[in-house]
Amino acid sequence: MSEPILRVDGLRKSYTRGLLRPQETFRLEADFTVEGPAVVGVMGPNGSGKTTLFELITGSNAPTAGRVLCQGRDIHAVRYDERDRLAIHYHQSYQVRHFRRTRPAFMMDRAGSEYPVVHLFDEPQFNTQDGYIGFMLDFFRRLRDEGRLVFLCLHPNEPFHLEILREICQRFVFVRHGALTHADSFEELTGHQPVREYLGSLLR
Repeated sequence: MSEPILRVDGLRKSYTRGLLRPQETFRLEADFTVEGPAVVGVMGPNGSGKTTLFELITGSNAPTAGRVLCQGRDIHAVRYDERDRLAIHYHQSYQVRHFRRTRPAFMMDRAGSEYPVVHLFDEPQFNTQDGYIGFMLDFFRRLRDEGRLVFLCLHPNEPFHLEILREICQRFVFVRHGALTHADSFEELTGHQPVREYLGSLLR
């Protein structure tokens, strides 16, 4: 049986402050699997852990515990210069996020892929003119149809942002206070009270 495209296995990232008596200031916990190609919508308040989750999935942030497996390969054990062949993080204006190198390449695994399997778009800017939104949605669909996994993270502030998520996504993740809530439809997502509070008047 083939490996899932993505397995986030007991993942945890903790941030602390203080050297003598460290106190935890934030914790992100995630445990989920995406078996096959899909477009996954991600949303949540600022500071909830969305970007941290994306950085952990791409290997640009080291977890406190747990693993991220892209097609069965632990991305944090893959060579730094090959991690973007498994998962790639586009932040806002589609610039690629980079990461800090802490281990020599000869001690690490090869990616075993020539083109990213997981594509994570972190709050991309959608221009409402000249068919740009349709172009981007077609791009996301093409990645999915080629067997890729797409994460689309939006911080909705206009009704059309919700329409984009409803139209293109097959499943959803809501991140709040470092905890993930999963939904298999837009209706299931917006039936969750914290999501309704977060979206407010956009649902009316």
